Amino acid sequence: MTKRTLGSIVKEGRDGARMTQRELAAAIGVKASHIAYIENGHRKPSIALINRLAETLGLSAKELLVLAHPEVKQIVEGGSSARGGDGVWQRFSSNRALIKGHAINQAELKILKQVAMLGRVAHPGHFIFILNAIRQAAAEL
Repeated sequence: MTKRTLGSIVKEGRDGARMTQRELAAAIGVKASHIAYIENGHRKPSIALINRLAETLGLSAKELLVLAHPEVKQIVEGGSSARGGDGVWQRFSSNRALIKGHAINQAELKILKQVAMLGRVAHPGHFIFILNAIRQAAAEL
């Protein structure tokens, strides 16, 4: 299993939102080269930049903070790393860039919310996989 790094999570979030480094940089107020440095592990973003990245990409600011600054893990997690299942749906449904990038309409969001209630979805990107499977099945009807 590949170790999750700050850079890989930012890149995954950016790819999921279908944004280029340049588009993400413009959205959060930095240069594209700064995004490349973060994704390649050459720079640690400030706390303010972590918040802007998390908000823009629909990622967990807490997770980004811990990956950027591992020394805060114990303080931030307070001895527990448990996360509620609703957190993934909340992160997905509040990620406007991802929803717009995949042209997800209200009816599809309603179906995906029902899927989220059926069981645990481990990552917001999994909703895209589920949605594509639903779209493909509907196209075959």
